[in-house]
Amino acid sequence: MLPTTLRQARRCCQRRQYLKAYFATSSVSWSDRPPPRKKTDKEKFNFNPEVAFSTDVPQEYLSYPLVTSNDLAKSFTAPPTRVRMLVRDFIEDSLYNPHYGYFSKQATIFTAPGEENEGFDFSSFKDTAQFEAAVAHRYVECGSLSETDGPGKQIWHTPTELFKPWYGQAITQCLVSEYLLKYFPYEDFKIYELGAGNGTLALNVLNHLRAYYPEVYDRTVYTIIEISAPLADAQRTRLLRAGHGQRTANVEHRSVFSWTKTEHAPCYILAAEVVDNFAHDLVRYDIRTLEPFQGLVAVDGEGEFIPYYTRITDPLIASFLSLRQRIKRQPPLPWYLRTSPLRRAFSTLPFAPNLSPPEYIPTRQLSLLRLLRAHFPRHRLLLTDFSSLPDAVPGANAPVVQTSVRGTMVPCKTIFVRQGYFDILFPTAFEQLRDMYECVLEQPVGTGDDAFNLKRARLSTFAYDTSPFSLDSNFFSPSSRRSPLDGVKSASGLPVGERRSSVFSHAEFMATYGDLDKTRLRNGENPMLAYYKNVKVLF
Repeated sequence: MLPTTLRQARRCCQRRQYLKAYFATSSVSWSDRPPPRKKTDKEKFNFNPEVAFSTDVPQEYLSYPLVTSNDLAKSFTAPPTRVRMLVRDFIEDSLYNPHYGYFSKQATIFTAPGEENEGFDFSSFKDTAQFEAAVAHRYVECGSLSETDGPGKQIWHTPTELFKPWYGQAITQCLVSEYLLKYFPYEDFKIYELGAGNGTLALNVLNHLRAYYPEVYDRTVYTIIEISAPLADAQRTRLLRAGHGQRTANVEHRSVFSWTKTEHAPCYILAAEVVDNFAHDLVRYDIRTLEPFQGLVAVDGEGEFIPYYTRITDPLIASFLSLRQRIKRQPPLPWYLRTSPLRRAFSTLPFAPNLSPPEYIPTRQLSLLRLLRAHFPRHRLLLTDFSSLPDAVPGANAPVVQTSVRGTMVPCKTIFVRQGYFDILFPTAFEQLRDMYECVLEQPVGTGDDAFNLKRARLSTFAYDTSPFSLDSNFFSPSSRRSPLDGVKSASGLPVGERRSSVFSHAEFMATYGDLDKTRLRNGENPMLAYYKNVKVLF
């Protein structure tokens, strides 16, 4: 048995060959070969591909100041050098820095043809092939992807844009149905949309309410929270042009994480294709003890990246790890690290690493849930995004890192790439997010001991010696479930333990709330149901 296990473990620890991309710090030229180096220079890489983890981090890198994405947004107009930061701050800076971030300079959102409340005429297409040809033609009209030879502008589409206005009307039907049932006419219909892109979803929702629910429209207050200044300006222009005044619709230009107002009335939080670009942290586990280590990256004087790992010191990482344990979710360890005997055997192999493969944890999702609990205590969340993504970098819950080169989307094998030229998007583990959401809302506002969470994270309570699939004798006992507490209300207003959210596939949600006749092709196919099979909805 043991020889077989050792042979399997050897296969798992073989070195992988990684694609390396080198970028000059002063230009956007790119190559798949390293730049020529001076004879006096040491060889440098954009990331460390070694399977063996070393605790020997050069003191020069550790002496760099530790910065956050907020520090970089305030003080740097170009990608920084001689600094170090958590991986989530590197990702957030790469995507959202107002001077050089991806969303401030490279992203272009695909829009369907027609006026504000128009789109593709689905009944005019014979089949899916003809529809896809029309989409490809529309991409060319929106802007050629071959305008630059190096990494550059990308055009990406969402269900909101591809199926406008019918996708937005399905969202409207979902929200207005609950509002009419629970709050009309005693409360206003308040909607907060996070990251509204071109503003198409807001337009579709408001136009549909004005046309079919005029009494509800009169009580509607639609607020967009948008981090991008150009997009915020475009949203205001489109809403005003469509006749939606500031009494009905307004745009707040800020990050949702800097939101300070408290909405005491019932409201709906709408997050459509937003959390996939929320920054994640990188953790790896000691293969002997399963103690977690947090990932950081240093940027040297030449703008190259040196990732390294330290024990958990960040309170948000510690809080996430503690919360995941509380909801009984195990870390996604490979099979050869799930029991002590296997870990001991694996650690004795030649060239075996002493850290597990990387795992990307959604710490910014936890920040959002805490913000909703604190500032929107009577909200209902509708969140939709990707549940899985192809061509991801190595690791558990790993992102796709991609850019456009001469009209071709090129995926990368590392997250440590030149800031601002690459989209970094993550899949969402919806079932885990649902459990986190309910657990966070159960807690009274103001609770949460970060120091205690930090201590628990360092103690490595993730180690387990039994299969996560094994069931004990009390598994089906009611005592293993969270039961409501008499008289105790959660932040959602429901008794503690009462489930308020469910996870749906994209097709299930559209079949329930969408007008499927409007998106059906002549041969009976329906792309609004057939597309986006890797998208789910939390509501």
